Amino acid sequence: MTYTPKSSPPPPGPGLPVLPPVPAQAAPPARPPENTPAPPAPPAPPAAPRRTAFAEGLDQLRSAATTEPGRLRIIGALLALLVIAFGAVTAWQMTDRAAAADDVLNRSQPLSSDAADIYRSLADANTAASSGFLAGGQESAATRDRYERDIRTAAEKLVNAAANAEPGSPSTATIAELNRLLPEYKGLVERARTYNRQGFPVGGAYLRYANEKMQKEMLPAAEDLYKKENQRLSADYAGATPYPWAAIALGVAALAALAWAQHRNYQRTNRVLNHGLVAATATATVVLLWLVVGHTVARAGLDDSYDHGVRSLNVLHDARIASLKARGNENLTLVARGAETKKVGEETYDAYDYDFGRDIKALAAHLAAAEKLADDTSGERPVTAAVGNMTEWKKRHTAAREQDENGNYQQALNRVIGTKGATGECFDSVDENLRTALAHEETEFKRAAGDGRDALTGMPAGAAVLAVLGAAGSVLGIGRRLSEYR
Repeated sequence: MTYTPKSSPPPPGPGLPVLPPVPAQAAPPARPPENTPAPPAPPAPPAAPRRTAFAEGLDQLRSAATTEPGRLRIIGALLALLVIAFGAVTAWQMTDRAAAADDVLNRSQPLSSDAADIYRSLADANTAASSGFLAGGQESAATRDRYERDIRTAAEKLVNAAANAEPGSPSTATIAELNRLLPEYKGLVERARTYNRQGFPVGGAYLRYANEKMQKEMLPAAEDLYKKENQRLSADYAGATPYPWAAIALGVAALAALAWAQHRNYQRTNRVLNHGLVAATATATVVLLWLVVGHTVARAGLDDSYDHGVRSLNVLHDARIASLKARGNENLTLVARGAETKKVGEETYDAYDYDFGRDIKALAAHLAAAEKLADDTSGERPVTAAVGNMTEWKKRHTAAREQDENGNYQQALNRVIGTKGATGECFDSVDENLRTALAHEETEFKRAAGDGRDALTGMPAGAAVLAVLGAAGSVLGIGRRLSEYR
């Protein structure tokens, strides 16, 4: 008999794991019949836009800045760039100022003096020509030599001015015009002398025509040249004296950045000094101090050369020109013998004597200004002597005019061109004293302007070299810190 086996229930505990049911599988796709075209491929996803090198570099820089070595590299590069920029701007600005200071001393001021000498030589030649004409057949060799020397000086100064003038500048045209007029004037004077020796009155007409050419064409052109050269001198001063603010600002910025970098280094390493950064700071400090002190000294010297040199020279040149004009008009008063008149209001005056009065007043004003500008005894003494000579000249001129108006022509002539007690002695004394004062002020100008220019000597090259050393020091200092991370 078969018995159904009896079994006990399963022991407690977790049962056997039950597998999840297998999901129903989809039927494989039916195979397409042959010669059926394949379905189109799905479109490729759009390609990402190509990034620029700048964007990639910016990302690399941003990622590098998240680490201390990367930050140190950036700091070192910025410090080196800032120090190099400081040195480059310093060298550039001081090169310009040194060149302008050199032009003041060796080019523009000498050319300004040459232009004044051209005017003075022409005016003095005109005066000598009228003095020789008044002497008639007894013209002295000294008067003739003076005239020839003045003409020769004017020609030489014109050649020098033409060689140093900027091509195509207004000064070049003025110099060319004077070169054209000079032989014409000399020819008129020679004709006047020839007819005067022969006793022909037409000689006076030729001399008046020569004087008219001198007064209305040549001297205005020479005065225009003088003004243009003075403007050029002022422009050179304006280029040499301004402070180099851009270089100073960069120098302060470089020192501030170096100080910050050293403070940062101290905070992170507790080390007081970094030799490379200290060297960079020292070189930047030297350049900045050299820049400020050197330019201040140069500016002081150039300002002194202008205040106690150029201004005095200009006033003395104007005084000398006024005295020459006065002497020329005084001589022509006797040459013309009343042929030229000028009406002022209701009064009629001799044209040349009226101009003489104006020129003497101008001479007095210029001498008074020169006395105020004179800053030492050597400069003041000849100006004071010239004032005394001018006062005596006015007295003698008045006496000569009285004789001429009373019909005593020969006595008036003796009081003007005579050998003793004549106005010519006063004029010569005024001219000689002004020449002495000009020589003194010229020396003062050269000394002060030379000191100013010398204060800038070597600064551009020195700033460039020190800037390179400073940049190298900053790079080495940062490199020393980077070596600790290797």
